[in-house]
Amino acid sequence: MRQRLEYAAAWPVIKLLGALPRPAARALAIGVAWVVYVLHVRLRRVGMRNLDLAFPEKSEPERARILRAEFTSLGRQLAEVCQFPKYTLENVEQVVLYDGLENYEQAYARGKGVLFLTAHFGGWELSAFTHSMHGHPMHVVMRAMDNAYLDRLIREYRTMHGNKTVDKDNFVRGLLAAMKAGEVVGILMDTNMTPPQGIFVDFFGVPACTASGLARIALRTDAAVVPTFTIWDAALGKYRLRFDPAMELIKTGDLEADIVANTQMFTHLIEKYVRKYPEQWLWVHRRWKTRPEGEPVVY
Repeated sequence: MRQRLEYAAAWPVIKLLGALPRPAARALAIGVAWVVYVLHVRLRRVGMRNLDLAFPEKSEPERARILRAEFTSLGRQLAEVCQFPKYTLENVEQVVLYDGLENYEQAYARGKGVLFLTAHFGGWELSAFTHSMHGHPMHVVMRAMDNAYLDRLIREYRTMHGNKTVDKDNFVRGLLAAMKAGEVVGILMDTNMTPPQGIFVDFFGVPACTASGLARIALRTDAAVVPTFTIWDAALGKYRLRFDPAMELIKTGDLEADIVANTQMFTHLIEKYVRKYPEQWLWVHRRWKTRPEGEPVVY
């Protein structure tokens, strides 16, 4: 019953944001996000704690500014997700532009599959959706949302142009098959994990339990690992879907050591983007929740 009520409350907002002109939808969604920022004390506390861990050199007002800007980023993305049914090849460049597409094309041409290394950053929901609209459907690894009705709606939106979803808790077999077929998979690897699926690597100098699956699959299949981020460009008033060149994997012959080394390399790459655009990362996630044995809790 609770899930039905939550969905019933959210559905009119989703429909309204989808029906409004894009500027009005963005303004309204950013306003909704700011209301959440003001009312949701726990999220603010988590965000400020994360920013304290990541940027101890910054003042508290600086961290608070970053956190407020993150909610603006989340609101902007919410509006765009609600506008997905309006996206066409004719109008999508009003919202998202390719940046470095040749890097993806070169990686795909290898024929061994492509693993998109990405994060909850900028307009992450727009990346796979836009890429599939251009004729490049992919597999998206995702965790089911707590609300089953909203989960069904989001899956419908994500797969509108040929994408397929892969459940986060049972994805290894599907990823191996996709790489064998030379297909493309997107993995958000910036969330807190627990052993044995997660291993500890440094993120902003703090040990963070991190998914090792991307490194395991890449080392096993020789798939190309392409860093991919959908960055809000305020000067353009649009998102840039950025593909970096495929990463050179670390291969020493010691598989377990290579898994750790590559997971650390991937995490450092994500950190580089977050440091460059701190207002666009999901600070309200408890990224450092799982601690090494003997370490005190963070939150």
